[in-house]
Amino acid sequence: MTRAPIFAAVLLALAACSPSGSRSGPAPTVQVTGAICRPTPVGRQMTGCYLTLTAAADDRLTAAESPAANLVQIHESRIEGGMMMMRELRDGLALPAGQAVALEPGGNHLMLLGVKEPLVAGDTVALTLTFASSAPVEVTATVGQPAAAGADAAPAAH
Repeated sequence: MTRAPIFAAVLLALAACSPSGSRSGPAPTVQVTGAICRPTPVGRQMTGCYLTLTAAADDRLTAAESPAANLVQIHESRIEGGMMMMRELRDGLALPAGQAVALEPGGNHLMLLGVKEPLVAGDTVALTLTFASSAPVEVTATVGQPAAAGADAAPAAH
């Protein structure tokens, strides 16, 4: 008896059990545009970063990190009782399929806390964004003033 038929049968069985055969397609993706972080205010070690996210399928921004800061949080700014309030979105930020979700001054944004070195206009900041379904996305944000300034646009605020 030859070994070739047995070897072929084993290879076929292994191929059938392969994880690549169980995939239904590529992982969902998220596009990131317009990434910008404010310069750090004098004497402060925090700042806000803004960008626009568009997910191919329903997803959620769950975390962010940067080597430029000790901590990056997903924040929401809103007016409560006539005052601008800011809070962390601990469950992340929903990204409906095909809809551009803007992180902008006066709304949702990324907050860099414990910035290690002052950020000045023209610098760049590396950000890694983590999602519930999509692969992480690495972004390079420019340091400068965002185009759309909202209620929290004062340099001391972010």
